[in-house]
Formats: sequence, structure tokens, C-alpha cells
Amino acid sequence: MEKVFTRPKTLSDVQMAYCAGCTHGIAHRLVAEVIDELGVRENTVGVCPVGCSVFLYEYFECDTIEAAHGRAPAVATGVKRCLPDRVVFTYQGDGDLAAIGTAEIVHAASRGENISVMFINNAIYGMTGGQMAPTTMLGQESTTTPGGRDHARAGYPMRVCELLSPLEGVAYAARVSLTSPANVAKAKRAIKTAFQNQLDGKGLSIVEMLSTCPTQWGVSPLDAFRHVDEVMTAYYPLGVYKDVNG
Repeated sequence: MEKVFTRPKTLSDVQMAYCAGCTHGIAHRLVAEVIDELGVRENTVGVCPVGCSVFLYEYFECDTIEAAHGRAPAVATGVKRCLPDRVVFTYQGDGDLAAIGTAEIVHAASRGENISVMFINNAIYGMTGGQMAPTTMLGQESTTTPGGRDHARAGYPMRVCELLSPLEGVAYAARVSLTSPANVAKAKRAIKTAFQNQLDGKGLSIVEMLSTCPTQWGVSPLDAFRHVDEVMTAYYPLGVYKDVNG
């Protein structure tokens, strides 16, 4: 019998440490599938974050580098400039990219560094205890906003694609979701565009993936998926925010 679905070669055959209902595993698989399809695994360097996906190097069969919290775009810049023939991607959560790493992603985007950025937006600090992140929704409870996020005290949730897409160095900015087969298919196409843009030397590409965190949200996996579809996408509309390919 012919196999029509199997593990991507770029994805390690190990058990992941993610919580039930977390969509990091889906995002990992999509990135691995794209790397396989483009045939660049032996030439790819991933830059790991600090956060739930800190053990990215255990899950990907390609070269990886661990970066200090938020500094993945700076590390990726160094790798790409020293080894311009490599395919370099970062994989970062919202606390990593949009909080402590805000300066790094903004300036890498402004410079047009030729890298691909995978941005996981689950609207909370997942690994470190469920604190409010820059992307936490208004009214959302967290360990640092037990009464719900209030804009007067904590500001508004940060829309990263809208922030970065006006910058000249950004070639591609898209927001996708991982909550359904149709959304997953669209997410894969966006990731592939981000990697292809790098191969074509077009500048920085970022794919923001709306993701779930049932554990820190304090809900079931099913309710977490509903929350993304019914609440998060209302504030974070899906779509392509910039594409130099037209």
C-alpha cells in the first residue's frame, strides 16, 4: 500500500513536550514540510527562541542555534550575513518577539534582512507562568492581569503584522491561523512564500500564526480553538498585509 502521509524528514522522530491542544506541533510540521519541499534541509539554519519552543533543536533535523530571549533576529542576521547561501529562519513566540525582542524584529525588518520569521501568537506567556504578553487580548485574564487586561493600565494588544508591513525592508507579512484544515493549508502556503522570498533575495518575511494555549488560558483544547476563531481573529484579522510579489 502506498503511503500518502508521513513524517517530514526535517521533523525529528521524537515526542514533543507541548501541552495537549497546543498548536506548536502543527506549526513545526508545516515549517518542516516546506523545508523538505524546497529541498534546503542541508542548507538551513533555524534560530531557537526562549519560550515553549526553546527545544526546537530537538525537533528539527537541521542546524539550529539557541538565541538569548528576543534576540533571534539579531542572531539570524549574523548567520545570514556571514553565510549568505544558508536559508535562515527564526521561530519566536509573542513574548520573545513582541516584548523583549521588539527592537530586534523592528530593526531587522527595517534593514530588510533576508531571513524568514515564524511568529507564534498565542496571546500569553506560555512557558514562564501565563503572564500578560504584548498580544494579550483586552479583558483576557492572566497571572499579571487577574481582572483582565485593561487598556488604561496595560495598553492595547500589539498587531505585529500591521506594525511591520509599512517598513521598506519587509517583503512579506501575513497572518494565518492553525485552527482548521483549511487554515492550516493557507498557513503552509504563507510559510512557503516566506522561505521562497528568502531564496529569491527579497528581504524579510514574517508569518504570524494565531495559536492556542489551553493550559495558560485555563480552557479545554476545543474551547481554545473556538477562542482563536471567534475572539482573536476579530482583533487580529487573517490575511496578507504585504507582498512584494503583488
